[in-house]
Amino acid sequence: MAKPEVPEIFAAGTVLLRGSGRDVRVCLVHRPTQRDWSLPKGKLDPDEHAIAAAWRETIEESGQHVELGPGLPAQLYRVEGRLKRVDYWVGRLVAGGPGFRPNSEIDRLEWLRPEAAMKKLTYPRDRELIRRAVATPRTTPMIILRHAQALRRARWGKEKDSLRPLTSGGKRDARRLVNVLTAFGMDSVYSSDAQRCIDTVRPFARSARIKIRPESALSERGFETDQRPGSRRISQLLRVREPMVVCTHRPLLPRLLAELDSDLGSDLLSLLGPGLPPGAFIVLHRTFGPRDRVRLTAVERHEI
Repeated sequence: MAKPEVPEIFAAGTVLLRGSGRDVRVCLVHRPTQRDWSLPKGKLDPDEHAIAAAWRETIEESGQHVELGPGLPAQLYRVEGRLKRVDYWVGRLVAGGPGFRPNSEIDRLEWLRPEAAMKKLTYPRDRELIRRAVATPRTTPMIILRHAQALRRARWGKEKDSLRPLTSGGKRDARRLVNVLTAFGMDSVYSSDAQRCIDTVRPFARSARIKIRPESALSERGFETDQRPGSRRISQLLRVREPMVVCTHRPLLPRLLAELDSDLGSDLLSLLGPGLPPGAFIVLHRTFGPRDRVRLTAVERHEI
């Protein structure tokens, strides 16, 4: 059996929406060199995560600030014989951004009703993305993050385990997470009080000027003493109506996700697979109903 072909070109973008309901508009951009109307997108920079690239390229091409919602189906197609993969997310317009300025790459931008946007698009493959994006409710993300790679326990010696630091690779991944977490519009940062967790989210917290909220119940030490406070805390955080990241440890993840599964009627545990690697994360796209009822609209699993 032939192996699946691996893409050679990677890009990312958004279906950028403004307004809601009957007033919703879709952003299309015109590329003069290709003479086409398309969705904001572009190639990944070296060592850039697709989420960060979708966020960055949307701002660069539209001049508008954006926050990402749920992911959309990836597209695979050929460019000059080479297989290209483009990952997409729903994008929501938020205040800010440098403003659109025509240039040699993008010379025109239009905000259109979904039906008009689908007619104007050059490539029919983009139309289904608009249909799905418009049908997706506005959500509030909650990110469950495993801390980045830390120094091995055996090398750390007899020092307190809670003080064990990140490796140089872990510090690099923590920096890579900055634009990823920014793309989802994180407003709050909750973390185990262990140094390796704090240091994983510190670069983002500094960039966003957000205070890190230490959570001893979500630390390995606290969980070994009593698992119940950690389970209660993750259930409480699920109901907080703000975009948040929660950084914790691998041994806690099965119990914490099982608690969330119980609350949501979902199967998040299946996303762990053989394990969530250091720096990997799960994004829960939540909607809220009466009496703090939480529904899971979409879920994503990513490695950094």
